[in-house]
Amino acid sequence: MNVIEVIKKKRDKKELSHEEINFIVSAFTKNKVPDYQFSAFLMAAFINGMSVNETACLTEAMLYSGKVIDLSAIKGVKVDKHSTGGIGDKTSLIIAPIAAAAGVPVPMISGRGLGHTGGTLDKLESIPGFRTDLSLSEYKNAVKKCGVVLIGQTKEIAPADKVIYSLRDVTGTVESIPLITASIMSKKLAEGIDGLVLDIKTGSGAFMKSMKDAEILANSLINTAKAFKKEVIGFITDMNQPLGNYIGNWFEVYESVLVLKGETQGDLYELCLSLAGAMIFLGKKASSIEEGIEISKEMIKNGKAYNKFVELVKIQHGKVDVIEDPGKYPKSKFSDTVYCKNGFLNSVDNLEIGMAALELGAGRMTKEDVIDHKAGIIFRKKIGEACKKGDVIAELYSDSKTKLTAGKERLMKAVEYSDKKIKSPKLIKKIIR
Repeated sequence: MNVIEVIKKKRDKKELSHEEINFIVSAFTKNKVPDYQFSAFLMAAFINGMSVNETACLTEAMLYSGKVIDLSAIKGVKVDKHSTGGIGDKTSLIIAPIAAAAGVPVPMISGRGLGHTGGTLDKLESIPGFRTDLSLSEYKNAVKKCGVVLIGQTKEIAPADKVIYSLRDVTGTVESIPLITASIMSKKLAEGIDGLVLDIKTGSGAFMKSMKDAEILANSLINTAKAFKKEVIGFITDMNQPLGNYIGNWFEVYESVLVLKGETQGDLYELCLSLAGAMIFLGKKASSIEEGIEISKEMIKNGKAYNKFVELVKIQHGKVDVIEDPGKYPKSKFSDTVYCKNGFLNSVDNLEIGMAALELGAGRMTKEDVIDHKAGIIFRKKIGEACKKGDVIAELYSDSKTKLTAGKERLMKAVEYSDKKIKSPKLIKKIIR
């Protein structure tokens, strides 16, 4: 086959065959198609969309570009969670140890930051020594011994997705339902899981801005999971403001520890209870999501969830001293503060908050960028809260004064105040079983 003909066919809004999709995915994975040609294919697919059949074929091509892991020798119903990403979304770091502490094996393959959203791997790698590049044998051993593991894609696991994922990030082709579906499901189906909890974000800080698009993506993911005979529950959740208060890699690890130790509650805590509760239910350790939520609360209260996180850090070679004493973590060279105006916080352009974090160095603008794990934002207020002039709404941290100035400018434009109090957005908008 000719790669140019495949690109033209997709450009001209024609449906690609199973063989054509396999061909271009396989050729790109094997470095037989250059970045610029596959970027053209991604943009054509992004603009013209892909049919249900094309999406399934793309998922299958990416899945079988590598190994599908067999965890049948490990007892229990293996369950994972995937979020479509957002600002301050560090739920994986919290719910994975909660579910594992409750007896559900959690094999989790995660990704890096995409666009304005942070990546679980980048957050974990802010912990000194933490390895996300475990081999498949180490991956299986961690699940067997610890009950939970969080790694990135190895060369054997969906290698097509790994190279496509990083290219989408820098070619403006992230927000495509077929591409998102194939990326998520190729990794998740390769993990060796039996069940999957999906957290589909919607709002200004999400890839799916509208509820309609979030539902379309949720159904696309759920239908793909069902086609491979996996149990699945989907949540559609709000991303119109940062989740929790901390944004940036180490900051989000720190806030995760606070939640796991029961030292802070709020929207992040509440969402994590629901997601972990669903995982515990799918893992057959609870008879309902509601019972799973109660078990999750108990895992935090009795310290088992936090202890499981420490165990996870140890088994993946991370240094636990900064987890046990976060004050030991290095500090940014520069910081600045943004103050409130009088009134109520009316709205947040959450995309701009994410872009402000990127400006500070907390994410990548190009594939080659090195992340500053210390950089980030502490966002103090929630939509609907009263604000007094002089109250702190945000603190920004960076090793560069220039980046700090750029980040502050974006953040100040991202918030609006009003004289009248409005309701805070509903956190969980819909559950699809």
